[in-house]
Amino acid sequence: MRHRKAGRSLRRTSEQRLALLRNLATSLIEQGAIETTEAKAKELRPFVEKLITKARAGTLHARRLIARDVQKRGAADKLFQDVAPKQAARPGGYTRILKTGHRKGDGADMARIEIIQEG
Repeated sequence: MRHRKAGRSLRRTSEQRLALLRNLATSLIEQGAIETTEAKAKELRPFVEKLITKARAGTLHARRLIARDVQKRGAADKLFQDVAPKQAARPGGYTRILKTGHRKGDGADMARIEIIQEG
């Protein structure tokens, strides 16, 4: 039974799932928008939004916390210099998920997740 077990396993172990979310988050920050499966996009959304909320503080502690998940220096710098200042006035909801149809190979539901650009 799955009583009170939140989140999707995505058919991966916890270590693989964390690595997947870290890589997807890094790609999303670098590119601004990515296309992935709907389930992965829905799991990625709270992960990235927590990173953006931490980056809004702009402190050294926040930078170190984010460095655990965004391990590319350039992506972390972009998060602090470009993404977080644009989201400063926004109380949350920094990302948007748009459904894009089905993947040709296996029919998986696909979605585009993007960071909302303010200002």
